[in-house]
Order: sequence, then C-alpha cells, then structure tokens
Amino acid sequence: MYDFEYVKPKALAEAASILAGDGEAKALAGGMTFIPVLKQRLNKPSRVVDLAALGLAGIKVSGETVEIGAMTTHAAVASSAEVKRAIPALAGLAANIGDEAVRHRGTIGGSLANNDPSACYPSAALALGATIVTNKRSIAADDYFQGMFTTALEQGEVITKVIFPVPAKAAYMKFANPASRYAMVGVFVAKGPQGVRVAVTGAGQEGVFRHKAMEAALAKTWSADALAGVATPAEGLNSDIHASAEYRAHLIGVMAKRAVAAAG
Repeated sequence: MYDFEYVKPKALAEAASILAGDGEAKALAGGMTFIPVLKQRLNKPSRVVDLAALGLAGIKVSGETVEIGAMTTHAAVASSAEVKRAIPALAGLAANIGDEAVRHRGTIGGSLANNDPSACYPSAALALGATIVTNKRSIAADDYFQGMFTTALEQGEVITKVIFPVPAKAAYMKFANPASRYAMVGVFVAKGPQGVRVAVTGAGQEGVFRHKAMEAALAKTWSADALAGVATPAEGLNSDIHASAEYRAHLIGVMAKRAVAAAG
C-alpha cells in the first residue's frame, strides 16, 4: 500500500474536521473493504482517519424503532437479543455477512458508507425505510443511496447511527457467493409503517434498488403466490463470471418469494 498518515481522533468533531479539510483523507470503520483496497493500491489517501475511538457503537431499541450506532459490528447486531425480538430479519441478515472474522470487524456504518453493490445492509435500510443519521443531518434511505459506491454523504460527513422503524413483518433472503458470502442477489421484504417495501441488492448495476412491481403485488396480497406473475427485466442487472443478468433476474423472483414466505 502507499504511505499515508494514520490518525485516531477521540471526538467526532475532530474527525469530521479532518475529513472536511482534506479531500484525500479517508475514514476507517471496520476496514473490511478499505484495507484490501489499500493493499491493492487502488486508493492513495493522504490520511486515514480511524473512527474506532468516537463512541459510535451501541444498540438502543424502543417500542417503534431500533437505533444502531455506526461502529456497531455485524456480530453485535446478529447476537443482540433486542434486535432479534424487534427485527429478527435484521439480526439474521447480520449473522450471514461474510465469515466470523468479518462479522467481528465490519460495521453497519462502514457498510452503508461504502454502499457496495453486493452488500446486505443497504437492502435492509432501504426496505425498512431507515434513516441514516450523520454529524450534520438525517437522511432517508430513499435519498441516501445514489448508485454503485455512491451515497448522499458529503465531504466531512460521518454516519453516527442508523434508525430502523420496527416492521410488522420482514425477512431477508440471499443467494450468496460461496467464497465471499457477498450477495449475488439478496432481497429484503418488509411490511411496516411505510407500507410494503422490497429492496434488491447484489443484482443492479447501480447498486441497491426498490422493486416497485413486487411492492404493488404484495400490497394487494401479502403472499409468495402474489409474486408469481411479477417479472424482473434483465436490463440494468449485473452480468459477470458468477451469474448472467438473466439468471440474476430469475434469482430475484426466487429470493423474493422465499423472503415473503419466511416473513409469514
């Protein structure tokens, strides 16, 4: 990797100030994506700003929301009894990210900030209608995700927590790459305060997206059978050595039906 300055601020304001004042500085959360990028010399930051000492980890559950600090690890979300009671689909999603080492280092904030097109958390945030809270503002999930590896975050803006409304029903199903456990296709379905929402990850060329046709069908009848006649066009979907766009289109339907059945 290239040389860089490593800093570990103890206050959020300090971290945000460093990132705002240096366009080449990069934030470090769990590092599960960023460290490999550095090792492959695909990024040359002037400074790496470690967010580990900012006190941004933790889970708080009320009757209607689940608040998860940005530096909370996947393992912490997966093992949280409170999350399992309030949104079991979210705990289940976290439990199947990567391998055990990744789950104990990777963070929800890092995942959402990176917005990898095959990451699992973006689908949960979008389907549940989450709010991404930063040091500057609150951003609705519908406004936050803006394309592959692209978000509404501005320079110097740091995610502090994510607020999930508690749904009446929800489930997540993914067809995982057998090596990386990334989602070749993942579908999160939810029926909650914002109505019926279906979010797809791993398939779209522009990253996570809502499947409006499936949402309309499930709004009429919450049943896997309601999706039988809903087709997903292959246009705009990823095609690579793992799966063609046509196969991913097929998988979206399969995973969606399984998710609805699992949600009950």
